[in-house]
Amino acid sequence: MIGTGGDDVEPQQQIRQVYATSAARLVAQVYGMTGDYAEAQDVVQEAFVRALARPGRFREVANPEAWLRTVALNVARSRHRRRVLLHGLVRSGRLDPAQPSAPALSPDHVALVAALQRLPRTARETVVLHHLADLPVTEVATAMGCSVEAVKTRLVRARRALAEHLGEDDRAPLVPAASHGVPTRPDRKARHA
Repeated sequence: MIGTGGDDVEPQQQIRQVYATSAARLVAQVYGMTGDYAEAQDVVQEAFVRALARPGRFREVANPEAWLRTVALNVARSRHRRRVLLHGLVRSGRLDPAQPSAPALSPDHVALVAALQRLPRTARETVVLHHLADLPVTEVATAMGCSVEAVKTRLVRARRALAEHLGEDDRAPLVPAASHGVPTRPDRKARHA
């Protein structure tokens, strides 16, 4: 078990060390409590995020793993209470159950997401905001904290890179698909008609 690391260890380095030695163990423990592995991972990650948000306070903790376990279990309990409340509202009829809003993923969508992951973060964010969120270039620039020209340049470069990754020519622009908001290439025959 890792202690606080002493005064010679930087707080973030201490958190990295605790993460390396304790994260898997904490996930297993929370998984045993929740029965949901993805939930356990999320809750433990939230505990580490809270430690990173207050590294000075975390440094003063006598047993970091125990502190993280307590935080993770508290987060899991809070999430459980919120779910129970939500389910109660749905059962009572005061709230309509959520309808599935995500369409099934097509092979084209999967390929596009894989190609997007190969882009640099800023280019990927620019493409997603413009083509998937359907924001105008000016709003993308505001959201990204850059100029309109920078957004246009990123879009051009990203479209070229996506065309290479997807094995298509870059002359056909990405356009949002009507049903899913997923950028696709227009049908080549329709484009020339």
